This record gives sequence, C-alpha cells and structure tokens, in this order.
Amino acid sequence: MEVRSESEVHVRSEKVLPLQAQMIQRTRLKVLFIRVCSSILIWTCLVQLIAVWELYNPRWFSGFTGYTTKMSVHVEETLLSPLPLLPPRNYTNNGFLQVSCNGGLNQMRAAICDMVTVARLLNLTLVVPKLDKTSFWADPSNFDDIFDVRHFIDSLRDEVRIIKRLPKRFSRRYGYQLLEMPPVSWSNEKYYLQQILPLFSKHQVIHFNRTDTRLANNGIPLELQKLRCRVNFQALKFTPDIEALGEKLVRMLQERGPFVALHLRYEMDMLAFSGCTHGCTEEEAEELKRLRYAFPWWREKEIVSEEKRSHGLCPLTPEETALILQALGFDKDIQIYIASGDIYGGEHRLASLRAAFPKIVKKDMLLEPGELQHFQNHSSQMAALDFIVSTASNVFVPTYDGNMAKVVEGHRRYLGFKKTMRLDRKKLVELLDLHQNGTLTWDEFTATVRQSHEGRMGQLARRRVIADKPKEEDYFYANPQECLCESKTCDDLFGPDNSTAVQ
Repeated sequence: MEVRSESEVHVRSEKVLPLQAQMIQRTRLKVLFIRVCSSILIWTCLVQLIAVWELYNPRWFSGFTGYTTKMSVHVEETLLSPLPLLPPRNYTNNGFLQVSCNGGLNQMRAAICDMVTVARLLNLTLVVPKLDKTSFWADPSNFDDIFDVRHFIDSLRDEVRIIKRLPKRFSRRYGYQLLEMPPVSWSNEKYYLQQILPLFSKHQVIHFNRTDTRLANNGIPLELQKLRCRVNFQALKFTPDIEALGEKLVRMLQERGPFVALHLRYEMDMLAFSGCTHGCTEEEAEELKRLRYAFPWWREKEIVSEEKRSHGLCPLTPEETALILQALGFDKDIQIYIASGDIYGGEHRLASLRAAFPKIVKKDMLLEPGELQHFQNHSSQMAALDFIVSTASNVFVPTYDGNMAKVVEGHRRYLGFKKTMRLDRKKLVELLDLHQNGTLTWDEFTATVRQSHEGRMGQLARRRVIADKPKEEDYFYANPQECLCESKTCDDLFGPDNSTAVQ
C-alpha cells in the first residue's frame, strides 16, 4: 500500500478546494442566468400579449397600459423584440389594386383607409398607395417618407395582402395596359361588388387615379367600418423620424403647461381655392384670383367672397380668430401652437392674434433650424408634425373644417373625446359683424358665442346623416362612432335623446 506524506495530502487538498469553489460559482451563475432569462421571457410574453390585444381592442387596456408603458418600452428597446405578426389571411386573390391618392396629407390618409377597406371587401391585393406629387404643394414625398411602410403591411396582413410594387409582368415596360379609372364618390358596398369587382375578370390590375371620398360615410357593414378605423388609428404610423420630432414638440409644449393647437387655415392655397378674401387688400385679392385660375382642377373660378363668408364657407381670419378665442374664455397666457403652414400676409396678419395671446409659438420657434431642414419643402411631412401636436394638445381649435380638422377631430374622439372646438362659422361671422358694427356689446357677444358652442366640443354624438347629400352630412373620419364604444350598436352610450339625425 502506498503511503502519502502529510505534505502530499496537504498539496492535494489545496488543489481540490479551488475546484469545488469553481463548481459552486458556476452553479450559482447558471441559476442566476436561468432566472434572468425566465424573467425576460415572462415580461416579453406579457408585452406581446398586450400588444396583440390592443391591436383589436386598444381602449380596454387604457388604464393598465398607462401603468406598463415605461416597462414595455424598456423591454422592447432592450430586447429589440418585434411585435408578433398575426397569421396572414388566406383568400383567393381576385386581382391587384393600384391607387394614386390626391390632395393633402389628411385627405390622402382617409383615402388610404378607404382603399384598404375596398381591397378587403373585393379580396384584392393592394399595392402600397402612391401619394400626390402634382397638387398645389408639389410635395415629392413617397409613402415610406411619411408612413412606416413595414408596419403598415405587417399590421394588416390578417385582413388584406399588401405589396410594395406590382409584379414585373404587369408593368408598362412589358407592354401591359392596366385599366385606369376613378371610382364614383361616396360609393357603398353594393357599388364596389357589382360595378368594380366584375372588371377584375377582364383586367388583372385596376388603377384608381382618384381616391378622395370614394367610400360612403354610412350604410357600410360594421366590420368594414371597424377596418377603416383600424387602418387609421393603428396601421398608419408615421416614420420614426417624424414620430420622434413630433413627440419632441409635444414634450417641449407640455413642459411649459397646457396648450391649444390652433389650426389657423389662413393659408394661400385655401384662400385661393375658396375665393375668401375678407380682410385682404385689393392686390392680395387679385393675387389669390390669379392663383385660382392657374390650377385647372379648382373648378370654381368666379367667387363672391362675402357671400361665401356669410354662409360660413370661409376660414376665419387671424383677427376674427383672436376675438372668438377671447369670447370663448381662453386665458391670455395660454400657449397657442399654430398648426398650419405659412399664414398669408405673414407676421403682419398675426399681429392682432399675438397681441391678444402673446404665447403663440410655431414649429420654427421651438426647434433648431437643422432639426426642420429635412422636412423643408415637404408639406405633408410638416403636416404630419402638426398632426401629432394637434392630437396631443389640451384643446384643438380649427378655424376651417377641412380634412385635417376632421381627421384630427376623429382621432381626439378615439383618444377619449378630447376637447375639440367645432366652430360654427356661419353663426360666428354673423355675431362678429354685429359686434363690430356696435349692435352687440362685448358681454352680449361673449355670452352668445359661448352659448352657441356648448354642444360643439367633440362630445359623444351620433353622426348626422343626410339622405343623398353625403357632402353635407357628418364625415365618417370626424366621428367614427362605430369604433368609439364596445357594444355593437352603442345605443346605451348614445341614449334615446342622442340619436342620429336623418334629414
């Protein structure tokens, strides 16, 4: 038998002890690693489940998501984990729909929602829409310069197949002649099923070359109305650059206190198009008239400005806006963000408004020149920044009910019926004239303005339906009532005294 000396045993024990310590340390590290991975996996699953649920029912989790917002952002940024994709909808493709949107950003936004809905109804493959580059604004932006195109495609894959471009075999280079046409305005489901769908049996590709208001406000199946909302509120996200700069503007304003977003639509294109020249000099009125004649698609040429104004069809002037805001009780020290392009007449025309409300700010006053440089000469991208600020503001006040005013109003209703002042311009110009000619005192003027707008602040209400007059009835995107409550008919919320007015 081998007998080891005490020194040999001591040396061996010294070697064994470090090995045991290493094994214990490794075990502890493994346990810690498993715990960390398990925690990350659990939080990731939770965030993704919430995201999937919100895709269909974003309002249900409004309270809980407020608590988890910071957590979810942190986890997503840390893990760079994309949201789970819903399984694509399987259907027999009846053809390809190509669309060219016309108008400004918000008119095109509504049109995109409509065209996705039409593609879903007819089981078509939609090509990513082309944006208007030939209008007054001449904005060269493409879809993916404004909207997150990958999110747009992926978030709707369970409803409709969307591709970035047509297959090559359908290009003009290969001699293919697609059918080009504008669908009829304010059309319902029956029109598209009976008039448009049969065309795809002869033409594999149809190009809609105009898309503004091509789907009716009312009489559309509930599931299609909800799809219009889903595209508008969830699928159409702005690009990360636009989102980041828009959110920065919102933060800067909120740090200074509550703020009003004023959509002061006193811009050259609007005044020329509408023929509204109240408050303009003769030279300015002539300049606007020349511009109106320069654009052949602006059909109305000879316009009596004061007649249009008396019918409430003109945007309020900056001077009129100052009086109305004062009459409505806005404090002199409230922040007012001008959510518009260049005001016709420049700072000179803003003098009265600025005297009444000194804390008026615009994008170029809040941001460094370099931050806006990328967006210069891109009116739709600038409008996207105004859209973000307007939906986040404490109060939104549009001075004309154009597309931006309507679409922002609808978003603010969806976000919890945030206050939107829907100005009754026909009533207001009458009151303004009576006050300015001395018939109404300031107190009388103020009391009447406030009384006439008590029910015009974006409250819950049904859309007004006017048979055979879709232009005069309430716009779907200003009040998407089908998407504002969870019950199928919303009758409990609207109540018997708040029914749809049919005229």
